[in-house]
Amino acid sequence: MKIVIPGGSGQVGRILARHFHADGHAVTVLSRNPYAAPWRVVCWDGATPGGWIDELEESDVCINLTGRSVNCRYNAANRRLIYESRIESTRLLNRVIASMNRAPHLWVNASTATIYRHAMDRPMNETDGELGGNEPGAPDTWNFSIRVAKAWEEAFFATPAPRTRKIAIRSALTLSPDRGGVFDVLLGLVRHGLGGRQGTGVQFVSWIHESDFVRAVDLLIADEKFTGVVNLASPHPLSNRDFMHALREAWGIRFGLPSTRWMIEIGTWIMRTESELVLKSRRVVPGRLLAAGFQFLHPEWPSAARELVARWRQNSR
Repeated sequence: MKIVIPGGSGQVGRILARHFHADGHAVTVLSRNPYAAPWRVVCWDGATPGGWIDELEESDVCINLTGRSVNCRYNAANRRLIYESRIESTRLLNRVIASMNRAPHLWVNASTATIYRHAMDRPMNETDGELGGNEPGAPDTWNFSIRVAKAWEEAFFATPAPRTRKIAIRSALTLSPDRGGVFDVLLGLVRHGLGGRQGTGVQFVSWIHESDFVRAVDLLIADEKFTGVVNLASPHPLSNRDFMHALREAWGIRFGLPSTRWMIEIGTWIMRTESELVLKSRRVVPGRLLAAGFQFLHPEWPSAARELVARWRQNSR
């Protein structure tokens, strides 16, 4: 297959590019900052047409991951970049793909599990999961993230593409042992004795192992019944307290200093990021994947954590 990944220079993009390249597919990443890679990397700005359009001609799959990282402070400038980088690039791709005679057969667009409400009471699937944005007392930063997610999906599905199947993937934390990724950051807390519960610790963490993430994307490509929104998450979200406990056990350390909410607010301010990333409860389950018979290799976090820690250690040698 010929697979094009706009915005594929981040952690998730590299996971997918590495996977497809290893399977022998022709992979092209569209990036604002081209880099050396075993696959093809082509420059684009995510805002204007250009030579990158040729890469989409006669391609089989487009996987759009474009978007300014949310690992930042939500000031006015960053909010504008977070919003515009996602919505404008998606609108651009819609215009380009709709005008093609030989458009991609499938367009997978990134979305986020953050679109669901702060959920403590029950899991959120694609059928009856409740979207957030109206919870009383929710911080403005949480509501901003939900507004972005809703606008992103709306921009994606707004333009009909009769020759292209469309899927928006509402992804949970995608965990791999790659340096600089989410798992690397969380493990860093554990390694330095800071891997206790965060906040009350009762908020849910939704996650997915990288192996299951790429296998799920493989299924979405192969099974033409999939359209619309699909949750990409382990079937077993767990509390932040249990999540961090299992990660400490996987590393082999018993103690982890807990972080109160005020400590997290100060820490995230110092690190120039937002507390939402750890305090909001994301209790997301993959209803459509399970209904299709998808078998997770790593459905439970304790065993997934042990596997990721082992590979992290191996990569550090």
